[in-house]
Amino acid sequence: VQLVESGGGLVQPGGSLSLSCAASGFTFSDYTMSWVRQPPGKGLEWVSHINSGGTYRSYAEAVKGRFTISRDNAKNTLYLQMNSLKPDDTAVYYCAKLGEYGNRGQGTQVTVSS
Repeated sequence: VQLVESGGGLVQPGGSLSLSCAASGFTFSDYTMSWVRQPPGKGLEWVSHINSGGTYRSYAEAVKGRFTISRDNAKNTLYLQMNSLKPDDTAVYYCAKLGEYGNRGQGTQVTVSS
């Protein structure tokens, strides 16, 4: 299993970022995939997940209405569109199979600050 996240960066409050996760080494289209994050000095937090066919999505209350998860099974890629970003969204963001958070990529840093 290999997961490579990208798209993070520094953004001002209220701004947007789009994250991507390129997956390989397994049949991506068979799995529910998730985004999790780790704020500085804190543990992992589940952010969102999407089922294998992309027909069901679930979000943490903290991001509901601001973040959108999607996937392209033809490209083996998971996405997270993040809008109306807040300083509390600052974290390293990871993708992983749902529930298998110990097997995640290297992460991408998102910093929301003015």
